[in-house]
Amino acid sequence: MIREHFEFRQTITTILADDPGEIAAAKSGMMAARQEVERQIARDPYFSATLEPYAPENPERTVGRMARAAAEAGVGPMAAVAGAIAWAGVEAMVEAGAMFALVDNGGDIALVSDREVKIGIYAGASPLSGRIAFLVPPQEEILGICTSSATVGPSISFGTADAVTVFSPDVAAADAWATAICNRITPEDTSVLDALPGTGIRGVLAVIGDAVIRWGDLPPVVRARVDERLITAGKWSV
Repeated sequence: MIREHFEFRQTITTILADDPGEIAAAKSGMMAARQEVERQIARDPYFSATLEPYAPENPERTVGRMARAAAEAGVGPMAAVAGAIAWAGVEAMVEAGAMFALVDNGGDIALVSDREVKIGIYAGASPLSGRIAFLVPPQEEILGICTSSATVGPSISFGTADAVTVFSPDVAAADAWATAICNRITPEDTSVLDALPGTGIRGVLAVIGDAVIRWGDLPPVVRARVDERLITAGKWSV
């Protein structure tokens, strides 16, 4: 397996693949998606500034995915940018013939896999941080595994959760809902999860201190020792 770090401006990623050509495809796919977002921001700066749902006129594919996902989750479209770009990268890898493809864009992951994959949970100061991981079974279709935190990283958050991880085949939706849930969930109030049925979200795991909240269909969570040197830190998210 090849592991390559790829960074361009605010997009800071780790790409996993079996073939160098698939790494190149991921970079090309992400750059094309970035260019769509940059074009949208250039002609409509409000798109990148708003923290509320916003529907741009005649959006390109990646921008449309972001806007739709954000509208469902009740957040601004930039809340879905990292997931949407990771999604484009893995789509390009699949088009290049990849059976195993993973892009981690600052904690927002898109993958397809012909093998079991262990994905660690980093949750800042929580005593569970770096000690547990998801054991994700093989995935024939693209799956999004996106994480938002109120205590780790540069993203804007109005909540208190150390980590909220959302699973969905719609990677942009996983990213947007991770932000929305992180903004609102507490150990005492999980009502934000009531909005999830019918959205396509498969599962949610939230870590708040030593509390763990689960919803939906999640892969097994196992004990692990997460190497923090493998964490991909991104800058372009909300």
